[in-house]
Amino acid sequence: MMMRVLGWCTKSAMSALFILGLCQGSAHAFQTNIVAVDGTLCDLTATLVGDAARVTCLIPPGGNPHSYQLKPSDRQTLASAVLVIHNGFGLTPSVRKISASGPVVAVGEIALPGYSGYDPHVWHDPQASADMILAISSELKKALPAESHDGVSRRTSQAVAVFNGLTSWGATQFANLPQNRRVIVTDHRTYSHMADRFGFREIAMLDSHTTGGVLRPSSLNAITKEIKNSEVLVIFKPSWNATKTLKRISKRSGVPISSKPLNGEGVAVGETAVSTAAENICTMVNGQGGQCDQDEAARLANSWSAIR
Repeated sequence: MMMRVLGWCTKSAMSALFILGLCQGSAHAFQTNIVAVDGTLCDLTATLVGDAARVTCLIPPGGNPHSYQLKPSDRQTLASAVLVIHNGFGLTPSVRKISASGPVVAVGEIALPGYSGYDPHVWHDPQASADMILAISSELKKALPAESHDGVSRRTSQAVAVFNGLTSWGATQFANLPQNRRVIVTDHRTYSHMADRFGFREIAMLDSHTTGGVLRPSSLNAITKEIKNSEVLVIFKPSWNATKTLKRISKRSGVPISSKPLNGEGVAVGETAVSTAAENICTMVNGQGGQCDQDEAARLANSWSAIR
């Protein structure tokens, strides 16, 4: 399911598509530029905007927000943006270098104003995503013409309803796991917000037992002991290939690495915020011996894609 991204037309294609009215939907869309930086925000923002503006996404699906560096073309885009939206909580350090004509808003920090932890991946809690949608909607109404507000409000209501459904569905998937299987093992702390929402435990091996990611013998022993005591069935890897460190931990603990990765840093390639979230939940639940409700996951993803 292709994510609706409005800012990735090439310059030559944009000119042709403008004539046909297909690239951005209206001439007005070319006059208002909104930038979404990281996490799932490109899809969330584009869904709420509809054809009221152009949404430019700095980090593409599958990109790593932690290491992203601004390009000269990004700076040109930012200079004309009426609004720049990013996750916050230090997810993308290069955001500190952004200079824009409009406000630069950390919607994750608006959604979780009291959070003081160290995991910036707040959108993995679907309810936090719903709150981010409300924050984005509020900022859009400040940046866009009044005639577009009714459409933004309608899409906001639809979007929040989908994420509320995702929250209920996700809770059911984890509740169907035996209590001792409600645990996941990952390399770095990425899913703590989801864990808090759905009542499972995340063992973030390298964050908990190493300094600077260095795996010393004492760290390996501690990780191995914790994994064996946790009764996990698999070690979940990120969307890139398993590292030598992960393979070493797997060999030492006797727990295999999941054949299916988790998408921790944003929307998966060719997917949406909702389908990516549902896929992560199903990967976790199935990996721990459960049976995820794929039909309802598909229905939620289709409801998201149908928002207009």
